[in-house]
Amino acid sequence: MELTRIIELVSYTLPTLIMGFLVYSFFKLYSKNEKEKIDNVLPKESKPAILSLRLQAYERMTLFLERINPSQLIVRITPISVNKHDYANYIIAQIEQEFEHNLAQQIYISDECWSTITTAKNATIQMIRLATTKDNVRNADELREIILSDLLQKQSPSSAALSFIKNEVSQLW
Repeated sequence: MELTRIIELVSYTLPTLIMGFLVYSFFKLYSKNEKEKIDNVLPKESKPAILSLRLQAYERMTLFLERINPSQLIVRITPISVNKHDYANYIIAQIEQEFEHNLAQQIYISDECWSTITTAKNATIQMIRLATTKDNVRNADELREIILSDLLQKQSPSSAALSFIKNEVSQLW
């Protein structure tokens, strides 16, 4: 009698176990397919938004480079005193302030591009400091003249960085 009870128990349990295994397998397969759909759809939907953010970052950094171009700085920022060191320090402070205002943009642009922009900023500051140390520069107005005359002889540091940005943006398409 006990054997019939065991057979009866197995006959009820075995189909239930098989059905449970099949339901588990189908559910696992279904959830895997849904996850793949989500993984494939979300990047396609978010690409335009990411591209928009990246382009805005490139625009902001282009504006930054234009604003720190020495020829733009000299015209935009008038001397605060006759002292050439005060004027140079004031210009450098303006450059640093602009840079700090745009620090967050580095997360949207490549490391190489950010490095190029930082190099352009540092080269511009160095250009101003070197012009300040020249013996024939005695006041802020002469410093402005020297910086502008230096730009006539060579390209501004911002120009190379702007070319790099333009090249990088053209590769986004």
